[in-house]
Order: sequence, then C-alpha cells, then structure tokens
Amino acid sequence: MIRRSFRKTVARFLPAEYDAAFFSIASGIALLVMLLFWQESAYTLGEAQGTVSLLLRGVYLLSLAGFVWGMGALGVFDPFGLIPILNHLRGKKRPPAPFVVRGPYRWVRHPLYMFLILMFWSYPDLTADRLLFNVLWTIWTIIGTVLEERDLLASFGDAYRDYQTEVPMLIPYRFPQSRRGGGE
Repeated sequence: MIRRSFRKTVARFLPAEYDAAFFSIASGIALLVMLLFWQESAYTLGEAQGTVSLLLRGVYLLSLAGFVWGMGALGVFDPFGLIPILNHLRGKKRPPAPFVVRGPYRWVRHPLYMFLILMFWSYPDLTADRLLFNVLWTIWTIIGTVLEERDLLASFGDAYRDYQTEVPMLIPYRFPQSRRGGGE
C-alpha cells in the first residue's frame, strides 16, 4: 500500500495527504484481524532454556533499542500519517525530504526492518504457529524491502544508488565507509 503505484490508484478517491494515515488504518485493521483469528499451536518445536533463553531475550531488548534508535535517526517519524494531514489543514506545503544517512542507516539501509525481524526470531519458545509467522513475516519484509528500494531509487536517484553500493540492505556485514549527513 505504501508503493507509488498503489498511492496513484488511491489518489483517484483520496487526497495524497491522507495516504500515510490510510495506510496506518488499513495496516491496523489487518493486524487486528490477524490477532483475532490467530490459532495458537500447542505443538512446540523448540524451547530455549537458561543462558540461551537469556541471550535471546537480550537480543530482543537490543533490537527494541535499535528500533527506537532507527526511528530517532529518521528525524521525523510519523507512524500515523498525521503530519501531511495537519500541514494540509494549515495550508502548508512540506518540502521534499533530503537524502540523509545517519545512525543505524550507516550500517544497513533498512534497520527498522532488520530490528523487527530480529525481535520476532529472538523469542525463546518456537511453536509451529510462531515458526509460520516468523517465516511469512521475514519473506513479506524482504519482498517489501526490495519493492521499497525501487521507490527510493526513483525518489533519490544516484544518491540512493551510491548508498546501495556502500551499505548492505538488511544484514550489516561491513563497517560504514562514509558519514553522509553526519550525526547520530
């Protein structure tokens, strides 16, 4: 729904300022439906004990902290799409966001997705339903990331193309080479 092609279709019915809010509402409804109809499995595939369980919980907490760090690095994080609506109501036109790399975005291009995947996989008990959820969520995230990369290339051009060559997509396997935009 966040893709340009979908937004272009929705623009026939809904002003562009409401795209992000529409996306948030639709995502929330989809999540609520999933939670209401979730069938918990009694079949446990694995259960971490002792030190391994503590390590996994530590990975979860570090991932949560990383997610917050990533949101802060964005500068303005608007998960409900309220800023475009408020700007529209105030008659303000928001300038396009510049391409800036800071914080965890120096290590991976999509740290929020990486930290979410780590959070899901770091749960110490693995049931059949959790395994299915984790696998589907990971596949969904990777597909969404690849599609989002196309939109980012269209928006930022060569600057993003250079960024792609310097910084890995989801797995930080090398040190940052530059500090474009600087700061944490």
